[in-house]
Amino acid sequence: MTSHSISKNIFFKLGLLLLIVCTFSCKQENKKKETATTEVKEASSKPNIVVIYLDDLGYGDISANGATEISTPNIDKLAHGGVRFTNGYATSATCTPSRYGILTGVYPWRNKDAQILPGTAPLIISTEQTTVPKMLKQQGYTTGIVGKWHLGLGTGHVNWNERVSPGPNEVGFDYSYIMAATQDRVPTVYIKDGHVDGLDPNDPIEVDYAQNYEGQPTGKDNPELLKMKWHHGHNNSIVNGIPRIGFMKGGETAKWKDVDMADHFLEKAKDYVKNHKKEPFFLYYALQQPHVPRTPHPRFVGASGMGPRGDVILEADWVIGEFIKTLEDEKILENTLIVFTSDNGPVLNDGYFDDAEEKVGNHTPTGGLRGGKYSLFDAGTHVPFITYWKGTITPSVSDALVCQVDLLNSLAKLAGSDITTSDSEELIDVLLGKSKIGRTNLILEAGQKTALRSGDWILIPPYKGNPINTQVNIELGIADTYQLYNLKTDRKQETNLAASNPEKLKEMIATYEELRGETTIEIKELELK
Repeated sequence: MTSHSISKNIFFKLGLLLLIVCTFSCKQENKKKETATTEVKEASSKPNIVVIYLDDLGYGDISANGATEISTPNIDKLAHGGVRFTNGYATSATCTPSRYGILTGVYPWRNKDAQILPGTAPLIISTEQTTVPKMLKQQGYTTGIVGKWHLGLGTGHVNWNERVSPGPNEVGFDYSYIMAATQDRVPTVYIKDGHVDGLDPNDPIEVDYAQNYEGQPTGKDNPELLKMKWHHGHNNSIVNGIPRIGFMKGGETAKWKDVDMADHFLEKAKDYVKNHKKEPFFLYYALQQPHVPRTPHPRFVGASGMGPRGDVILEADWVIGEFIKTLEDEKILENTLIVFTSDNGPVLNDGYFDDAEEKVGNHTPTGGLRGGKYSLFDAGTHVPFITYWKGTITPSVSDALVCQVDLLNSLAKLAGSDITTSDSEELIDVLLGKSKIGRTNLILEAGQKTALRSGDWILIPPYKGNPINTQVNIELGIADTYQLYNLKTDRKQETNLAASNPEKLKEMIATYEELRGETTIEIKELELK
């Protein structure tokens, strides 16, 4: 064989080898692309999840649930385009316990610290505990909270001038932009990922719930400085002319402007959506309305004719409309499951003179249910509850019994997670309107006192204490004997059937004791301060 032939043969073999390598590489690259495409498809197939959580909104406060004196068109769009539940419940008749239940999938009465917290309380969710955002993070979701927290921060000795930890970021939220407690409690500042937003290090914040700081005016001692008059409890530090619960000094540049709060949180929620629209996200959007102090933006002052409480409900409805427009504009509304609900039932005068009682007129915030916030009667925990997913949920009205504690197991099923808690029930088909078979039994709580809803029946065990809290003028559901009501025939809980139906009473007591178990928690009289 000539040297020329040998050279041709070598080049041929090298070319063939190169062709084989290139073909293999191309196949590998195509396989990678196919895998990446599959992963993208799988990621996009997971819906975004948004929980819109209002504060003290009653079952009857939205027109979709029958309100005639107030109109909530944007909330109604969710109700008429999704599933409107007639038997949707919070876990508790007050805010901190309900927020604990919705995020952990655990009944709040199991945690003795799940009670109305001061702004200086330590975090009551264990950093080792299962939470909705933790579970969703494991399934590829980014997670965010915007709005009210009120589940404690730190370990009980918070330095507000450094990073406050543990908090939302330590229990599953990648991003948090919150108020520490409530709008009527100090500190009156926003906290972003543990840091007070806008804090001047030369003007450090000090917070105390027991003792005022020298030279600091209070609502009790300086009524001439007030723009809003306190009724009970709210007579400590003054911020923006509003007396608060607790004492605060410093942090002037970081203090919020109450009238801008709804707009401020809305912008943060919209930004979160825009920044995470290309990946599945979970957003817990906790609005402050219609909790006190009710401070509508000037755009909404007088809009309802019912005073500030009605005005902030209209403001909240507008905010929700603007938020939904953002989902539409970013072309992700059809891939977003929205859960709309409230942390507990309504209250009119909750610490300030703001004409809530005087101007309520024919409006019934409870929707005809008995009780209200703080109450074991049905209006305490029976709240607006709507699920909406454009193009996926067929509009309907459901009488199924559902509870916020069920979101963890239900969303886990939706996201493909096998994480569950024992108190949460997997009801994703019910939430999506594919089934109307909800819970059978549900333990409800108010001030660590508990009751049982089972089917159409409610059992309230005997408790000591005052039956009515006169400060807020709400029946608490307290009596020294068992109370038994059939909500199907007696929605207003006017007829106690405990004496006339002993067999049902016995059955309900047995179920209650089986589910509730023993408790060693000391039950105290409700004290609002």
